[in-house]
Amino acid sequence: MNQRKVGWTHRSLMLLLMIYLLLPLLGTFLYAFAKEWQTTVLPESWTLEWIREMFRDARFLDALWTSLYLCLISVALSLAVMLPAVFVITVYFPKWETFMKGLVVLPYAVPGVVAAVGLIRTYSSGFIDITGTAYILIGAYFIVILPYMYQGIRNSLLTVSAVELLNAAELLGASRMRAFVTIILPNIWPGVIISTLLSFSVLFGEFVLTNMLVGGHIQTIQVYLYQRVNESGHLASAIAIAYFVFILIVSTVLMKLGKKFNKVVGR
Repeated sequence: MNQRKVGWTHRSLMLLLMIYLLLPLLGTFLYAFAKEWQTTVLPESWTLEWIREMFRDARFLDALWTSLYLCLISVALSLAVMLPAVFVITVYFPKWETFMKGLVVLPYAVPGVVAAVGLIRTYSSGFIDITGTAYILIGAYFIVILPYMYQGIRNSLLTVSAVELLNAAELLGASRMRAFVTIILPNIWPGVIISTLLSFSVLFGEFVLTNMLVGGHIQTIQVYLYQRVNESGHLASAIAIAYFVFILIVSTVLMKLGKKFNKVVGR
């Protein structure tokens, strides 16, 4: 009986939490399709005009594509660098973990405004001037997602006991590279996918750093939303819903690709 009461309490709390988190999204969704909504609980009339206006604006699709390829490049670069680096440090140089932990949490300690000002001052003069270009944004994105990539990959390696698995594979005659590709990587791949999705979501929603670094030169979806939010609340809601649906689609695709990759590598 006590266990049933505890289970019912947990389910009730989870339900309340889900309602609390989903209510703003539901309100935004309704407002994106509302024509008149002033004195009633639900919209008085409905329309697709805000959705049509959003897709008629070529700037919206350009901003969506710009955000997509900048985030994908940044995440892919971070994954290519951090995956082998974290593996080597965790397995072969565990004494360096304390230093790495302190290093990768620095993006948490530095506010986006301070980081943007520092980057502008550093790269706006001298031999290399990359301010206002995609290069400085990709570099900044790489730094922003360091904590998510490092901690996710490290936790996956520790969970599967990567050192023991690697030693066992080498005792059976496998080379280090083959052991990493065929044994370690398939076991940590779910954690890598989660870190990738979290990093992508964080970058796709980044505004402060993006606006200060390239806001006047490159328009991402968040910069576009900020520019149009004062024009119409209905239109801004439509853009926000499209942003959410796009993130959902990209996450689903990446999860499917991750499962297929895991099956291929596992063979």
